[in-house]
Amino acid sequence: MIYGSGDYRYELVENWAQLPPGWAFYDIGGIGIDGNDRVYIFNRSKHPLMIFERSGDLVGSWGEDYFVRPHGIRITSQGELFCTDDMTHLVSKFSLSGDLLMTLGDKDKPSDTGYMEDPDLIKSLKSIIRGGPPFNRPTGVALSSSGDIFVSDGYGNARVHKFSPNGELILSWGGPGSGISEFMLPHNIWVDRKDRVWVPDRENSRIQIFDSQGKFIDAWYDVSRPSDIYIDEEDVVYVSEIGHVGNIGPRVSLFTIDGKVITRWGNDMVDHMTDLFISPHAISVDSNGDIYVGEVVMTHSGLDRGNCVIQKFGLIRQNP
Repeated sequence: MIYGSGDYRYELVENWAQLPPGWAFYDIGGIGIDGNDRVYIFNRSKHPLMIFERSGDLVGSWGEDYFVRPHGIRITSQGELFCTDDMTHLVSKFSLSGDLLMTLGDKDKPSDTGYMEDPDLIKSLKSIIRGGPPFNRPTGVALSSSGDIFVSDGYGNARVHKFSPNGELILSWGGPGSGISEFMLPHNIWVDRKDRVWVPDRENSRIQIFDSQGKFIDAWYDVSRPSDIYIDEEDVVYVSEIGHVGNIGPRVSLFTIDGKVITRWGNDMVDHMTDLFISPHAISVDSNGDIYVGEVVMTHSGLDRGNCVIQKFGLIRQNP
């Protein structure tokens, strides 16, 4: 089956990730891709950081004794890897082989925002009464062209924090709510080539865009609970959406940099075991233009969909 349209047509690579017997992903927090197109899958299993070739062959894993609840991942052009753990309230920087290089935050010490966890996510988010310092359940990391570190924060906070390359806090912005520069679950983050900061403001069903000093620039509303964002070298914006606002189901959307829809695909959720998407949580793109989408099906529906919890959509190259 073909997904997408025009120059952005994709074919699903069935059973892409080759897992050893007894291994599973369960939920995928984030996906990072290095300069050699190796795919780093940050997941909530006994092997939290799994590394795959483009072919789907597993070539390594690490992080088994470090992470509690993996969420976001970002690989830099210098070959360093940042991870967020929203249960330990840490942002950690590693080498690609797993050597710990730096941490941001105080382990197991969330900032005071008024946050009270509740089985009902919306009740939890509405318990946040103030924006706090780093961190309370951080979600994502991105880096600017100068190496400044931006963190979305998160399930227990409603802010974005900017750090210097050596980890010194420079500024923070945001607060709980649905107004401009307010957030209701800043779920991930991206910094584009112009150093604009893009934040999927998930439960407000929008993407907010800021300059590098936190000044609001724009907001996109043609999204349904956006969970992650990736912008390629041609300024195509890829967004994973959990959906379920109105009649919109889970989907993937591609936009131009000024917000025009290029193509999108998804489903309305009829059967949790056979539908294409259940709860898209992470998206990334390799140098060939192939798209990887990871989901949190166990958290969302209590199901283990095996290696289908990550799906690869191979770009169909047009004839010259």
